[in-house]
Amino acid sequence: MNLQARITAFFTLGAQFLNSENEQLAVVKNKAYQQNAWFLPHFINHALAQINQQYLALDPLKSWTAAYPNIAHLPTGKKVGIVMAGNIPLVGFHDLLSTLIAGHNAVVKLSSKDTILMEYVIDSLQKIDPTFKDLILVQEQLKNCDAYIATGSNNTSRYFEQYFGKYPHIIRKNKTSVAILDGTESAVELNLLADDMMLYFGMGCRNVTQIWVPLEYDFIPLLNALKKYNYLGDEHKFKHNYDYQLALLMLNRQFYMDSGGILLSENPSPFAAISKIHYQFYTPGKPPIIDTVDVQCIAGKTGVPFGSPQTPSLLQYADGVDTLDFLSNF
Repeated sequence: MNLQARITAFFTLGAQFLNSENEQLAVVKNKAYQQNAWFLPHFINHALAQINQQYLALDPLKSWTAAYPNIAHLPTGKKVGIVMAGNIPLVGFHDLLSTLIAGHNAVVKLSSKDTILMEYVIDSLQKIDPTFKDLILVQEQLKNCDAYIATGSNNTSRYFEQYFGKYPHIIRKNKTSVAILDGTESAVELNLLADDMMLYFGMGCRNVTQIWVPLEYDFIPLLNALKKYNYLGDEHKFKHNYDYQLALLMLNRQFYMDSGGILLSENPSPFAAISKIHYQFYTPGKPPIIDTVDVQCIAGKTGVPFGSPQTPSLLQYADGVDTLDFLSNF
């Protein structure tokens, strides 16, 4: 399977994602929701649409691969172990795509939270081109690989370093995203920011979990924009988190704001619990200095446009580490 054949196979996969007559995919989405209640059907649809539009369209695939002259034309025979996360639907897809596009064999450890969707993707690829049956292997333990890509928490990253540190590797830790507002945002922009915050229940590394606002900022328009996500309170897991976080704020006598289902509280941490958004103030004319160690992206008028964090392109790599460059050079 040469590079062009690999590109064509992924393009074909993308077309299947949006095929309204794809009955198997409809069943798979339902099973994925039953397996993991955080994977709401419309969140799965958003993930599939984003992957199709940003990753699997023919022109982006061709221009992406053309920028890496070291990509193998034919399979390399090298094995890349991939430890996938499962915080949002198909979050491990980009690593699988990059590994196979680079010409390597993918040895995959699926997340227990996202087996149904990823197994569907792998099965679909193998049906599109049976050559993938020799190029993708799902295992519980990753051994004897030539390189590793592992995504997890700050805690699991220490174990990844211990197990994979002596091999070429990419090890990812906890990340989140923030936004900088100047107070002149339109209703449309705030509506997009609400998506940046609450898509996937806010559980992705590209979800905005902290905002920086100017002193005397009027929060009412933002709270109104967030109300469209109050329906998440109908999901018992989210409601449990909301009730718990609300109780903590009240017991600690801490000031908070509430859209009717999403809580805003002042907190210096960029990481916020499910159902919460943190905010910090800055002096107008003096943009905040943000420690980017734990930050995946910064949304705002001078950063990633509102509405864009959850639709990354092929070149917007997790942690800013160029995965395809790594895979084409180790």
